Amino acid sequence: MSKAFSIFGLSSRPQLGPFEQQVLQELWSQGSATVRELLADGRIHQAYTTVMTTADRLYKKGLLDRTPEGRAFRYTPRFTSKELQRDTALESIRQLLGSSDASSLPLSYLVEALSSHDAQLLDELQLLVERKRRELHNGKKQSREKNAKVEDRR
Repeated sequence: MSKAFSIFGLSSRPQLGPFEQQVLQELWSQGSATVRELLADGRIHQAYTTVMTTADRLYKKGLLDRTPEGRAFRYTPRFTSKELQRDTALESIRQLLGSSDASSLPLSYLVEALSSHDAQLLDELQLLVERKRRELHNGKKQSREKNAKVEDRR
C-alpha cells in the first residue's frame, strides 16, 4: 500500500478530511459506486460537484480506483478499511520510533498509552513480542541451516 492518511500529519502520505472519510466509508459499504449512486441513498448531503471533487481527490491520493461508466466514473476502494487502518497504524508507529534519538523513549510512550488504555493490552503486547522473537529466531536458524547445506554442496 503506497498511500494512506497519517494522524500526525508529518508523513508524505496524504491526510483525509472528515468528508473524505465519509465518502470512503460509503464506498466501503457499497463496494463501488458512481457519484450519483453515493448521493441516491441519502446519507451524503452535499452537492454533486462536491462529492465528485472529493472522489477525484481520493482517486488522486491512491485510495480509489475508477473506471469510466458512461459520462461518469465508477469508484471502488483500492484497500479495505482494515488494510488502511493497518497501514496508517504502522506508519504512525514508524514515525514515533523515528522521532527520538533515544530509541527506548518512544517505546515507553507506547507502553504508557497501552497501560492507560487497557492494562491487559500489555500482556497481549508481551505475547506478540515473544511470538515475533520466536519467528525471528526460527528464521535465522533456518537461514543458517540453509547456508550450511549450500556450503556442504561446494
